[in-house]
Amino acid sequence: MEAPLSWRDHPAVPTGYELTIGQRAADTVRNGMGSWPFVFGFLSVMALWAFINSEILGQSGWDPYPYILLNLFLSMLAGLQGAILLIAAKRADAIAAKQAIHHLEVSEATKRFTQEAVDVIDQLHDLTREVHQIVSKEQQ
Repeated sequence: MEAPLSWRDHPAVPTGYELTIGQRAADTVRNGMGSWPFVFGFLSVMALWAFINSEILGQSGWDPYPYILLNLFLSMLAGLQGAILLIAAKRADAIAAKQAIHHLEVSEATKRFTQEAVDVIDQLHDLTREVHQIVSKEQQ
């Protein structure tokens, strides 16, 4: 069974060194943040933070309960993630637009080619009819 094609395989979508640094960064961050390893890693860091602060260091920890420093970092992370997700969404929209334009161009070319083929078949049909009429007259 063939592997499914991704947008990276699409002829209208630039890839690799054709991309700007920002586009590559958006793809990398989107692929990283939108993955299960990121989710589990993030949850692990949160659990580790709480465990170290509460159980190991107790009240002398760098961020005693209720983890005000952690909340500050998470708020900053949420603000940054919003911007990153918008950048990634804009990149996905640009890819979808390029694919749509390419599909439209291919569709229009196919339509023209099909119409030309129909015209040639009509001409061939007319010529065949003329030849048939000529041959029929000669046989009489």
